[in-house]
Amino acid sequence: MPSFDIVSEVDPQEVLNALNQVQRELATRFDFKNAKPEVNYEKDTIHLAAIDKFKLDALREIVLNKLAKRNVSLKNISAKSPVISSVGHATQQLQIITKMETDIAKKLVQQIRATGLKVQAQIQDGEVRVSGKSRDDLQAVMQKVRALDFDVALQFKNLRP
Repeated sequence: MPSFDIVSEVDPQEVLNALNQVQRELATRFDFKNAKPEVNYEKDTIHLAAIDKFKLDALREIVLNKLAKRNVSLKNISAKSPVISSVGHATQQLQIITKMETDIAKKLVQQIRATGLKVQAQIQDGEVRVSGKSRDDLQAVMQKVRALDFDVALQFKNLRP
């Protein structure tokens, strides 16, 4: 029986490449010369730090711009509120959503079932497996899911005949 998986993933290598581009740009930008910007990446979190809120906002925009250019969906980036110390030093965390949450998966399964197509949708560890007898039904489900607007970016993988 043909099937495919609907996932919400971010390629960690693309995130690293984008952050390397950010480091290179910060080294050459005059407005960040004495701003001491910091960009650290550890386990699905990007830590940003700068000398004030204005520089932090500019740093965040540079990071998001580079991530977007590397085809990392900004729907999968959750920005926490900035923390500003008493002396003005500002920090912020950007959380990378690496797998689909259960409530989003449940909404997706409900939307697939509402199409009326003869397919089955199951939630399996952060992904939704859709299977059916007809490839045409599976392709129709893909079109319907692409038309929907979810809080995270969705990708299709493992199309099996």
